[in-house]
Amino acid sequence: METYTTDDALTTMGFGKLQGLVLVYAGMGWVAEAMEVMLLSFVGPLIREEWKISAQDESLLSSVVFLGMLIGACGWGYVSDKYGRRTGLLFSTLFTTGMGFLSALSPNYLCLMALRFLVGVGLGGSHVYSSWFLEFVPAQNRGFWMIIFSFFWTIGTVLEASLAWIVVSTLTWRWLLALTAIPCFLLLPFFGITPESPRYLCAQNRMSDATLVLERIAETNQAALPPGVLVYPRDGEADHSGLTSEADHLLPLREKECTDDDVMSPKSGSAAALRSLLSRKLRRSTLLLWFVFYANSFAYYGLVLLTAQLSNANRSCASGLKYVKSETDTSLYKDTFVTSLAGSIQ
Repeated sequence: METYTTDDALTTMGFGKLQGLVLVYAGMGWVAEAMEVMLLSFVGPLIREEWKISAQDESLLSSVVFLGMLIGACGWGYVSDKYGRRTGLLFSTLFTTGMGFLSALSPNYLCLMALRFLVGVGLGGSHVYSSWFLEFVPAQNRGFWMIIFSFFWTIGTVLEASLAWIVVSTLTWRWLLALTAIPCFLLLPFFGITPESPRYLCAQNRMSDATLVLERIAETNQAALPPGVLVYPRDGEADHSGLTSEADHLLPLREKECTDDDVMSPKSGSAAALRSLLSRKLRRSTLLLWFVFYANSFAYYGLVLLTAQLSNANRSCASGLKYVKSETDTSLYKDTFVTSLAGSIQ
């Protein structure tokens, strides 16, 4: 009997209309996270000025968001592995939206800090968007489409800088918090039409459901599935003896049929993936990629938050003239806008 895998099916059908819709939906989730992260550059100075908090408390307001993202990334990853990508997306989006709107109503600093921490927990689930999207993309095109997907982050940073530029000059920081939560909210009405990842369904031995999703992709893209029956690999059955290089080891292996006993659990799946990444053949690439991602995040978020700090320094050094204060206030949004726009050019 002929068989095919999810990678075979996606390769045969190619990147089409349905993948484009998935890209837009996942990209909007990426835009929403970028806006919430960029918000830290604008809210801190405004909170410090209104509530007369210290510079340390202002920095703590940003730190708790990243702490929440660290915790949320682990939690939402587990949820998406156990209950499905769509479930992880739905509840992380609901959580982020709710905490974002509530933080705009914070009566004091401690309440705001607690709610922004919870927003960070919700934002920790945003990585599910990229995983969900890439599981619809043919293997040979994932690098290219991941670059396109990353462009949505730049869109979010530019939108947030523009929004802050307009809102803060006419309204208050509470309005900025509320309006920043709207992109997350706009994702919810369209959740019902989003498909589950066929790769996740295969991993859970839900082969009929996975086949239905692939048939939907084929119909939308006006393409045909490969002949045969959809199959998926058993853990530990892949033959690694023929691999000649580390690059070969990273390529998808031929998938085999799965039974009820081979359903991937979040715990065993995560442990197996970590062991594979830290194996002798992949250890060097894994550690190098971890370091590059860490250095990139450290530099990027450092520059984003440093823009606000430099603006505060200029403000404190400026004279007491009103027009000078107004100019330094506006310069923060201009500088952040230009910095964000430069990211899209890069």
